Amino acid sequence: MKHILKGGVFASAILALAASVSAGQARDLTIVSFGGNYQDAQREIYFKPFSEKTGTPFLEESWDGGIGVLAAKMENPPADWDVVQVEVEELELGCADGLYEKIDWEALGGKDKFIDAAVHDCGVGTIVWSTAIAYDGDKLKGDNVPKSWADFWDTKKFPGKRGLRRIPKYTLEFALMADGVPAEEVYKVLGTPEGVDRAFKKLDEIKNDIVWWEAGAQPLQLLASGEVAMTAVYNGRITGINKSEGKNFKIVWPGSIYAVDSWVIMKDSPNKEKAMEFIKFASQPENQAKLPNYVAYGLTNVEASKLVPPDLLKELPTAPENLEGTFAINGEFWIDNVEELNKRFNAWLAQ
Repeated sequence: MKHILKGGVFASAILALAASVSAGQARDLTIVSFGGNYQDAQREIYFKPFSEKTGTPFLEESWDGGIGVLAAKMENPPADWDVVQVEVEELELGCADGLYEKIDWEALGGKDKFIDAAVHDCGVGTIVWSTAIAYDGDKLKGDNVPKSWADFWDTKKFPGKRGLRRIPKYTLEFALMADGVPAEEVYKVLGTPEGVDRAFKKLDEIKNDIVWWEAGAQPLQLLASGEVAMTAVYNGRITGINKSEGKNFKIVWPGSIYAVDSWVIMKDSPNKEKAMEFIKFASQPENQAKLPNYVAYGLTNVEASKLVPPDLLKELPTAPENLEGTFAINGEFWIDNVEELNKRFNAWLAQ
């Protein structure tokens, strides 16, 4: 009787496991991005058309980033997310930790279809975006407009609060540029203890004037409400809200930092094949070329920009005139230093 009971329990466990696996395989493809008007655009040009073309039901979620979120998702694999848009350090760290599937580049037509920065073993670059200064062109006009991070720090010349993302990445780079460090020397300086001290000392100057944000849509709300006079912002959000809500928000390109976001597929996803199909669909030049109609992010398929009208191309961070005085985020620096600088940044915030 004892053996029969154990066998019954075992059989029940197997049935439960099979049902769980079946349910996992049956669940809809879940796509995760960064919300706001950017994800609204993705829904119209990628998510819905892919679903309609392939007959694939989908769910979507949004997140604010962070490798810890993805690691937690994989504590009990498979994760309930399939395709996730990630920033550069999440791509590198997650790939090293085995959180993602490897990319089948042949299925995408080969690596040469993409700009170099979009090609990775674990990810497919989807946009080139910049974090830059934005201000309301209806409130600051003529010569009385910010032109640099030094102006961003100058609360006497430009009174009002300032919006910054609540992380050390970008914030420390901006502080050093405000303190006179040329863009091309930022990481050389930040790579020293003295440079880190210098950045935090500069942040001290405006600490009481900073409104911190976390989600990409927040700085637009802060600017629209007048809670801040200027803010760091993702460039594509500005063109998006200008078009959708008739705003006159302006971008300061010099001193901006650009990066590539990538699609990844969570390890052991039950929807791995559909996830690759989606990434292929979202990476086709004729589909990517629709994005600047909604938000002004640079495109990663080398043929896509050729399909974008000139008046929209000039708004992209990859336009030659917009690249002057800018630089790329140094992913390797942040992978090596993110833990230590996060601790110091959080301690500084708590002071």
